[in-house]
Amino acid sequence: MKPNEQFDLEKIERVKHQSENVELKSTSQEFMFESIKAKYSYNFSWMGRPIIAYPQDMIAMQEIIWEVKPDLIIETGVAHGGSIVYYASLLELIGGDGLVVGIDIDIRKNNREQIEAHPMMKRIHLIEGSSVDKEIIEKVYKIAEGKKKILVCLDSNHTHEHVLIELNAYAKLVSVGSYCVVFDTGVEDMPEDYDWGIRPWGKGNNPKTAVMEYLSNNSSFTIDDQISDKLLISVAPSGYLKRVS
Repeated sequence: MKPNEQFDLEKIERVKHQSENVELKSTSQEFMFESIKAKYSYNFSWMGRPIIAYPQDMIAMQEIIWEVKPDLIIETGVAHGGSIVYYASLLELIGGDGLVVGIDIDIRKNNREQIEAHPMMKRIHLIEGSSVDKEIIEKVYKIAEGKKKILVCLDSNHTHEHVLIELNAYAKLVSVGSYCVVFDTGVEDMPEDYDWGIRPWGKGNNPKTAVMEYLSNNSSFTIDDQISDKLLISVAPSGYLKRVS
């Protein structure tokens, strides 16, 4: 067995042990509760743009993008643009003609100006509008024509209804072996009394409940539990959906 193959096998075994380590998983969950309250994910940036993400999920996305080498990455939810710049920079390193499409119902003027002035803009296409509007969906499908490897990331409105519509609209674009990553599934795992303020989502109404309903009617995807077991710290537990057929 080659050294790298041995290393990979050892990694799989370590991740398996992590998934069975009750104390470690409990500690990780406690960190998630406290860090969400502290807005920990708002502390980071990528190439000058704020990226509202946990570093662990960023590493997972890097591994997926390197493995899949997508021609097209579709992300709903742009915010400050950090994540689309991150994905674009990874595509730039890989080479080829890979493109990131960012969709948001409201791309604020300052954010748009900063994204459009960024060196990675050459690999970014912005679409302003609701990700669940028929016209927007049609635009994305037109861009996706002829693309062989497509990755989808859902990170906009986090209500069950909205995410389920997005899954039904965009997941079918994902190529076999690639992923549809649904962020903020961790909302379902927060304590019952957690105060989401004026946000419409919460326990029982969030991306994870949408994922579970979608998967109950669709066998083309499976949850890649190894990713969550590896990360332990993630806003997307049960949200890394791999297309298998």
